[in-house]
Amino acid sequence: TPPPEPAGPSRHLPYGDRPATTQFVGVDDLVTRASDDRQEPDAFAHLFRDQEGSGKPPVPPQSEPAPAPAPAKGGGGKVSGLLKSSAVMAAGTLVSRLTGFVRSLVITAALGAAMLGDSFTIAYTLPTMIYILTVGGGLNSVFVPQLVRAMKDDEDGGEAFANRLLTLVMVALGLIVAAAVLVAPVLIQLMSSTIADDVAANSVAVTFARYCLPTIFFMGVHVVMGQILNARGKFGAMMWTPVLNNIVMIITFGLFIWVYGTSAESRMGVDTIPAEGVRLLGIGTLLGLVVQALAMIPYLRETGFRFRPRFDWKGHGLGKTVKLAKWTVLFVLANQAGVLVVTQLATAAGTASGHDGTGFLAYSNAQLIWGMPQAIITVSVMAALLPRISRAAHDNDPGAVRDDISQGLRNSAVAIVPVAFTFLALGLPMATLLYASSGIEAARSMGFILMAFALGLIPYSVQYVVLRGFYAYEDTRTPFYNTVIVAAVNAAASALCYVVLPARWAVVGMAFSYGLAYAVGVGVAWRRLRNRLGGDLDGAHIVRTYARLCMAAVPAALVGGAVGFGILELVGTGAFGSLVALICGGVLLLGIFFVAAKKMRIEEVNGLVGMVRGRLGR
Repeated sequence: TPPPEPAGPSRHLPYGDRPATTQFVGVDDLVTRASDDRQEPDAFAHLFRDQEGSGKPPVPPQSEPAPAPAPAKGGGGKVSGLLKSSAVMAAGTLVSRLTGFVRSLVITAALGAAMLGDSFTIAYTLPTMIYILTVGGGLNSVFVPQLVRAMKDDEDGGEAFANRLLTLVMVALGLIVAAAVLVAPVLIQLMSSTIADDVAANSVAVTFARYCLPTIFFMGVHVVMGQILNARGKFGAMMWTPVLNNIVMIITFGLFIWVYGTSAESRMGVDTIPAEGVRLLGIGTLLGLVVQALAMIPYLRETGFRFRPRFDWKGHGLGKTVKLAKWTVLFVLANQAGVLVVTQLATAAGTASGHDGTGFLAYSNAQLIWGMPQAIITVSVMAALLPRISRAAHDNDPGAVRDDISQGLRNSAVAIVPVAFTFLALGLPMATLLYASSGIEAARSMGFILMAFALGLIPYSVQYVVLRGFYAYEDTRTPFYNTVIVAAVNAAASALCYVVLPARWAVVGMAFSYGLAYAVGVGVAWRRLRNRLGGDLDGAHIVRTYARLCMAAVPAALVGGAVGFGILELVGTGAFGSLVALICGGVLLLGIFFVAAKKMRIEEVNGLVGMVRGRLGR
């Protein structure tokens, strides 16, 4: 399923870092059902159960299934193979996110967090936004399941359908790229009128955009080739090849720093960056996506797939799938509308403030740090529970759905709550340590933005879990309406912050607005899911767990934050002082939190400690 929340600017990076496009839809379903004796292991079946009426009727289950043969001794079987595939994918996604984080550090070090950095970030964000708006959303949610069905039902194993789909995507994206490159100045104007109105900044942004926009083509090709591999049981390539893109970009920006120095050293801006430097960064950014896409070809050849362009699209089911993507397209439009508002306001505030680290790049970098715990912790917790929730929903067992969602919320909260308070207490030394190469002032500004984001991580994580209940019932309309509410609240609150707060603190207010929007969204989604499950969502148990975790985290954050700020005053606010403050404050914060949680007998914390001890053999 697509992500249930309007992803912020930092999530709209070129393909390879977005969970919506780097996770294979339905792997958990495959793993759960791998031991069943079924003839239709369709990983995407849950997306199309409501459409089966228009096709051939489903095969009724056998009344007396034959007993499954015992697995061979020492053989892994389907379960072990699929679990191994899931592990490979999870590892690839994690490495991709980590290298993507390193990439953001290098970009900020090279270009700084002022108008030059904002200009590149907008040009860098633009291709993914266009790709998702035009092809990306429907491709993953509609065309890919059709591809899996074709591989199962067609006599040629779906090879002709795959060739038609790949050809159609290549032609469509080629035309989109040509049009986008032509109207690049208009697109920059739509993204940020502040940058477009500055002659030097607009020139740099348009040049960067014309290097970056062709990556739209390679994003789409990579997605289709990756899903062809996924449908053939090869999952690793799609997860690991984005790492190549990140490595190429890290090398590119590293070369830029080697030649020109860091932003703090060169003080380079939109009016002083040399044309050769722009060309180096533009070509390197484009090359990264090219390498990522081309790296899929050997894996495709290994499976026996050979690409042969086919233009006989009519009458083969490609046209009717477009109308099935209606809610996905509307979902994406709601996301991008909110992103455009924040992008316009953040770049304007950064320019008006006159301080580095108060614009769009700073917002994106702080949000990237803030969102990583959710991507690693909550998504991992729900990966184990999603198959059970889907199965319980299919069996019309609302009690089981409620219990699993409650478990997911409480288990993820054990890590999410202390991490959120850690961002609040120690966001300043954390950002200063990571982004000191862009200048201490810019890094500290990003720290304040991270602190404003901090507590919003809790409703952000809760919403992710709650909306999985709707997806388990194959309800994509409710998540769409919820997305509209979140995007509208975020845009309105961000606009209010821009008008009311001083320009220096406007983006800090926008970061707080992001969490506020999710808090509103959680309230709406919670009420709707509770009604869906018969008026009971185990609310008392969940609220009690979150309240007790917050009670344990508040004194920990006060002590850890006080120690961290004290060390910054004594040692200095540079990178070394921030490192010492982060280590000492972080150890104290987490230690006090777990001692307090254990004294309060929070069962989820005790379970986590017991699991860790078991893993360590103690």
